[in-house]
Amino acid sequence: MEDLVSIITPTYNSEKFISSTIESVISQTYEYFELIIVDDKSSDKSVEIISSFIEKDKRIKLIIQNKNGGAGLARNEGIRNSKGKYIAFLDSDDRWHNKKLEKQISFMKLNNYNFTFTAYSKISENGEDLNKIVSAKKCVTYKKALYKNPIGCLTVIYNKDFFGKKFMPKIRKRQDYALWLDLLKKDNAYGINEPLAYYRVRENSISSKKVDLLKYEWSIYRDVENLSFRRSLFYLVSAVLIKIKNTI
Repeated sequence: MEDLVSIITPTYNSEKFISSTIESVISQTYEYFELIIVDDKSSDKSVEIISSFIEKDKRIKLIIQNKNGGAGLARNEGIRNSKGKYIAFLDSDDRWHNKKLEKQISFMKLNNYNFTFTAYSKISENGEDLNKIVSAKKCVTYKKALYKNPIGCLTVIYNKDFFGKKFMPKIRKRQDYALWLDLLKKDNAYGINEPLAYYRVRENSISSKKVDLLKYEWSIYRDVENLSFRRSLFYLVSAVLIKIKNTI
């Protein structure tokens, strides 16, 4: 019997994209999954759309938050209610290749890996291919990850039986990066350099404010990882230089 994969999807006012996201999950060739969607107090028709899918597919579950707390807390609620051996993440405006789960779970089992990720493609807000692929490194260690987050949230799967139920810290942004660092202290992450997911680039997305994100990276170094001021400054400057290099 195949192992259950728990897919965690936080959503907030995503009526424009959530159908596409759900469809990319239910079309997976690996069918033994539960899709846990956590609505973060949406004011649009997101819940109504999600409910229509639940009527047709009982693998989809909906949790509605009492108040808006951000994607990190929503993901944690999904993890808390998960039943699968594997935890996967997919945001409500992104999509997966239909063979993502099949290929990634096989990759994990064949190599006895507990923490994996893949390359992904970038698409426009309207779903058009931007002809930009973010590649996946073969292996990421804790030390390497401190320089820059090399792991896309929409591509991650980790083995809950190995790590336990690991949660994201209560910070508004960069929670996924903090979780990766936590997992990497116990085991390395291994990448599949094939784009098996599609990241939607949105002008008003919370991740589009690059300078603001540096404040949260600093907080991760100092408050979450408890690094010294000097080491935190070193890694933050390194991260900035890497970002500049990648844009040249």
